[in-house]
Amino acid sequence: MATAPDKIPDVLAAVDLGSNSFHMVVARYSHGQLTIVDRLREMVRLAAGLDDQGRLSKEASDRALGALQRFGQRLRDMRAKSVRVVGTNTLRKARRKAGFLERAREYLGHPIEIISGIEEARLIYSGVTHTMPLEPGRRFVIDIGGGSTECIVGEGYEPRILESLYLGCVALSQEYFPDGRVVAKRFDRAVIACEAEMEPMRAPFRAIGWEHAIGSSGSARAIGEAIRELDPAQQTITADGLAMLRERLVQAGNVRAAGITSINEERWVVFPGGLAIMIGIFKALGIDEMRVAEGALREGLLYDMIGRYTDEDARERSVKSFAARFHVDEQQAERVEKTAIDFLRQVEEAWGVKDPLAENAVRWAARLHEIGLDISHSSHHKHAAYLLEHADLPGFPREEQRLLACIVGNHRRKVSLDRTDDLLPPWHDKVFNLIVPLRLAVLLHRGRSRMPLPQIRLVPKPRSLELNFPRGWLKQHPLTLADLQQEVEFLKAVGFRLRVF
Repeated sequence: MATAPDKIPDVLAAVDLGSNSFHMVVARYSHGQLTIVDRLREMVRLAAGLDDQGRLSKEASDRALGALQRFGQRLRDMRAKSVRVVGTNTLRKARRKAGFLERAREYLGHPIEIISGIEEARLIYSGVTHTMPLEPGRRFVIDIGGGSTECIVGEGYEPRILESLYLGCVALSQEYFPDGRVVAKRFDRAVIACEAEMEPMRAPFRAIGWEHAIGSSGSARAIGEAIRELDPAQQTITADGLAMLRERLVQAGNVRAAGITSINEERWVVFPGGLAIMIGIFKALGIDEMRVAEGALREGLLYDMIGRYTDEDARERSVKSFAARFHVDEQQAERVEKTAIDFLRQVEEAWGVKDPLAENAVRWAARLHEIGLDISHSSHHKHAAYLLEHADLPGFPREEQRLLACIVGNHRRKVSLDRTDDLLPPWHDKVFNLIVPLRLAVLLHRGRSRMPLPQIRLVPKPRSLELNFPRGWLKQHPLTLADLQQEVEFLKAVGFRLRVF
């Protein structure tokens, strides 16, 4: 039931809402190649505005929204036809962020996807590998962000092991260098804290091994440039270079006094934390030398967007993998998917859900609605919903996983809409309109018969639906009629009227 891929747009854009800085990259796609035509970067220090209760300060929100207004203007000027915007660690941790996300969407003209740390790692690896020459052997990739640090080992374009650590240059700098002073004892404690955070991943990463170590994003780039400024003979990040840089900062007492011109003023406040993390990683994993990559998360987003227009959509691969992992009955899933999509297309105009994500969400929900059976038949819809919301599904932002979990969790028995307010607009209001087509499809295929269903006509109205069967068909299928009569009551309990003819 896969749909034919659309033509890849000429202009694509990716926006990375990081914990330290926001980045936007605009690219033109031509003859199978991406050419970067514009880049924007603004230091917003979002993580610095997050308090212990997970609330964003007004100052941090204002800085962020101001940057997004400028990004939005550039996107409109460039006429980018396909845009993805992702939020990372700070937006993962932030609470009561719905208002901020709605305003951000208004300024950008596009919704914000909040991705997991593992998904962030996958996209970073994609960005690095697609912007560097392929070489034999495995690669270790590290990306030190403002609120988290992602570590990946992969081979070719495929990641083999991914990890996201609660280590970031903003958070670490706030904890160990709050006044900007760099003291040897503080610095050493920061390094030890990094090594301790990395302890659980040290054995699996060293066991798989790698031939090349690569750093991406701002911290790695700033460290590499600072080392070259102090010693032009060093063209990579080395253990000796890191020790030299540490000594320079400790002797100077702060980044500004160190007199390293390649470290711009915006990065002074977070540079010590990034350096401590890099030294901790070198020590914990026994790294001697690391190159710096041009590509990072935003480039990975661009290539992932291209994949969504072809047969390489990572979300499709995740759905297939999950279905196989939980022994889904493929033929039953295909039957339910076909009927659910037929029903959705009959109601999408009237119910305001004619949207590519709506159709994809119903497709994926149909394919995965029975994964909970591998755990227990009792309440298997609830088990399935839990798995879909909390699993690491490559390609899926957290908001899409929550939407998918909500649809699957309501595919049978009583409808519970208690958590729909947690969904991002417009799905907090419209998810029920995706639940109904799946519920009806599951119900009609409950007998798992290979015989096709007759043509069923749906007449949608606000908060109501008519199901029209061929004359006499329901009398010949009394069990289905009984199930539909019960479904009328289930939907009536949430203020929805279902009529069957």
